[in-house]
Amino acid sequence: MSGRKYFMNFPVTDSSHSLAAYKARGGYQSLQKALTSMQPTDVTKEVAASGLLGHGGAAFPAGRKWGVIKLTDGEPHYVCMNADEGEPGTFKDRWLLEHVPHLCIEGLILASYAIMGRHAFIYIRGEFDLPFRRLRDAIEEAYAAGLLGENILGTGYSLDIVLYRGAGSYVCGEASAMLASLEGKKGWPRNRPPRLTVKGLYQRPTVVNNVETLANIPAIIGEGGETFRKVGLPKSPGTQMISISGHLVRPGVYEIEYGYSWEKFIYEDCGGILGGRALKCVIPGGVSTKILDANELKGRTLDHNSALAAGSQIGSGGMIVIAEGTCMVRVARVIQRFYHHESCGQCTPCREGMGWMERILDRIVRGEGRPEDIDRLYHISTANDGTTICSLGDSAGYACSAILDHYRDEFEHFITHGRSMYDGSLTVEDPFAAVGATT
Repeated sequence: MSGRKYFMNFPVTDSSHSLAAYKARGGYQSLQKALTSMQPTDVTKEVAASGLLGHGGAAFPAGRKWGVIKLTDGEPHYVCMNADEGEPGTFKDRWLLEHVPHLCIEGLILASYAIMGRHAFIYIRGEFDLPFRRLRDAIEEAYAAGLLGENILGTGYSLDIVLYRGAGSYVCGEASAMLASLEGKKGWPRNRPPRLTVKGLYQRPTVVNNVETLANIPAIIGEGGETFRKVGLPKSPGTQMISISGHLVRPGVYEIEYGYSWEKFIYEDCGGILGGRALKCVIPGGVSTKILDANELKGRTLDHNSALAAGSQIGSGGMIVIAEGTCMVRVARVIQRFYHHESCGQCTPCREGMGWMERILDRIVRGEGRPEDIDRLYHISTANDGTTICSLGDSAGYACSAILDHYRDEFEHFITHGRSMYDGSLTVEDPFAAVGATT
């Protein structure tokens, strides 16, 4: 991981993923502290005091989510780590799982203790091979060291972790679909209410947290919530791991404090745009977030409120930088092809709308576009907004309509002339890489 480092400041070595290396950096001291000197409610209060926001995309306060669980209800409680990182352009959770799996495990144990859970689950993306093996080995090390299982560290608290490998469905990154998959059912999202913290896994109260969210917990418990709050902004405390890719000199994973200059991050930390080209636009937080052009980024900072004010979101921290000279019609087509492929088919607007939008964009790229296609794309996007159980249909519509809003002239040119205004200098299959390859 390159760039600025704060709570995830762990040097990467050949053995950094091991228990010995993690303990040498103070690993599991926060767990010792919590189990020996803190009540479960104290852990939740400390996390709430830190103001930690969820890092899976919704930015919901973690402490508030945990606080919903009624510890005296007599029900079994579960925590599920969402390691099903499938948003295109996002790979920061993979970095954590590969290089500091014990940090994630310690965070999961602390979260489970806070809600008095006896069993916890890790749902990991099926395509993750090295992260899966590293996490599996780390869990085995933790059991052998008495950090998992019965009577952890002699404190009387017990916890078992189940590592579950997904089957490749993007939709299973949605919390309710993930729990359905864990139960052995089809990975379909479900309507809410009831909330998952009321009826989640096996119809029991369940907390679902993203990998990065849980990876912040050991630092919060070890250093205190107020120390955590000193970094970042009052309404966006702490840091955000950004996985940034696209037409950049130095792509990678960076940990950035909230409130950091967006332009400084791109042009200084990441080295600027490949080949010295101008910045065209940025996909801020995975392809489900609306694009922001270069003018909209000016003066903006990397935090949730700033992104919302600009009309987009930080999302899951998967930032894609696009240089001038990129055909946005083809970018829209690639994004829509992904959404069509990943629609689970449960909801009619999404099942039918995703395929319809992809066929329209395919036709435009083939040079067979029709004048009415632009309005039709807008119409389908609107029809999907708020009419599906999960947000996949909404996200696909937002992504397409945002590109149309910014670059309608490119669509009109493609439809009128049967080709891109960039004269075919970019390939249909790889629009994000083409500019860099020709510089």
